[in-house]
Amino acid sequence: MKTIVAGHIEAEARRVETTPSVRWALASLALSVLLSSLGTSIANVALPSLAEAFNASFQAVQWIVIAYLLAITTLIVSAGRLGDIVGRRSLLLIGVSLFTLASLLCSMAPTLWLLIAARALQGLGAAIMMALAMAFVGETVPKEKTGSAIGLLGTMSAIGTALGPSLGGALIAGFGWRAIFFINLPLGALTLYLAHRYLPVDQRKAKTERAGFDAIGTLLQALTLAAYALAMTTGRGSFGQLNMALLSAAIIGAGLFMFAEARTTSPLIQMAMFRQLELSASLATSALVSTVMMTTLVVGPFYLSRSLGLDAAMVGLILSVGPAVAALTAAPAGRLADRLGTLRVTVVGLVGMATGAITLSILPTTFGIPGYLAPIVVITASYAFFQTANNTAVMTDVRPEQRGAISGLLNLSRNLGLITGASVMGAMFAFGSSSSDIATAPSDAVATGMQITFAVAAALVVVALAVAIGANRRAFRSRLVAPK
Repeated sequence: MKTIVAGHIEAEARRVETTPSVRWALASLALSVLLSSLGTSIANVALPSLAEAFNASFQAVQWIVIAYLLAITTLIVSAGRLGDIVGRRSLLLIGVSLFTLASLLCSMAPTLWLLIAARALQGLGAAIMMALAMAFVGETVPKEKTGSAIGLLGTMSAIGTALGPSLGGALIAGFGWRAIFFINLPLGALTLYLAHRYLPVDQRKAKTERAGFDAIGTLLQALTLAAYALAMTTGRGSFGQLNMALLSAAIIGAGLFMFAEARTTSPLIQMAMFRQLELSASLATSALVSTVMMTTLVVGPFYLSRSLGLDAAMVGLILSVGPAVAALTAAPAGRLADRLGTLRVTVVGLVGMATGAITLSILPTTFGIPGYLAPIVVITASYAFFQTANNTAVMTDVRPEQRGAISGLLNLSRNLGLITGASVMGAMFAFGSSSSDIATAPSDAVATGMQITFAVAAALVVVALAVAIGANRRAFRSRLVAPK
């Protein structure tokens, strides 16, 4: 597997830039993204085996997934900002080492709670890798190749997501659940070698030139994001008093965070950045679009199994089509963004997503599996176009000292969209199905719920399209009237 993945990465990197050192530097970044996305998807398939191995409930083993995602969500912006301060290469090497060490600890964990703790540590390593991989693009490839490089990273993210369930299932069947973590060791070692060998060395700065690290802001942000993430994931679809308390804590935390950031000399996030229309619009559209993408993961399995009557193997096969399409589309989308401009590719992606979502609310009840797969292909391919172009638009002109923080914000907006989508769109699905328990709802009710949910998803994409076009027009007009 390692040879196949490395060969694909090298082939895509060769299209971005012909210099061997640049190709191998991109390969190290691509492997970083692959490992972090593989860590997200490969553990889900192991939950039944882990519940049996540790004699634990499903709610307990779910924390193996939640701990990983929670660590990424709460720490990714801080990781990006810390890389801007102490040096991205040094911190990336630490992140890869942490991820690899945590993978070893996961594979050796004797108890469930030690496994959950090791997964949280693994999530910290993944947060560093995800934040800094995209931040490194500006230091690795020429500006005109930014889209192609970000497309490569998008391809690796999609491959990791698509590969996780099938690879995890094969490893568990052949070697047991510990193998899904042990497989990260050779890939982590290869990533560490390539990053150490080929990534540009950090430029040393005098102590007087270094920005301070905002410890208070980091703590407030982590607690706020943790409260929000738990509010959206606790209760498995129901929104009770605990969820309301956590959401209230997140709102209060957000206020305290903004208050603290306005009064520190070296803020974790410079609030003035959000006055830039293009950046704010890119973050907002990323969150909206990610909410829609989570809809396919929330609704798809229930529709395929309950309404179409497919078995688990066929459901898994059909669900793998989306990530596979995204993996094939992201790199070409990056090259198109370099040639045609990011706005055009962003608009094409959003229009395609809206079209696919509308179609998905109509076709499947008439055409069955083909009627489900065709719109999914359109949605995921269009998502790859949007995500690549949107990230390229943000990262192309960002100042070097802000690359890590901005990359962290982009990843955070996507993660928050996924977390929100799992809760909000799941609730919409239950409402549309007129059932408190989707797992026992009649097939017709599930089909109706899917139609309503994807109609709402299409409306969200239209909102994202309006935000993207409106922000671009306002920014263009402001440049025209700006004093020269």
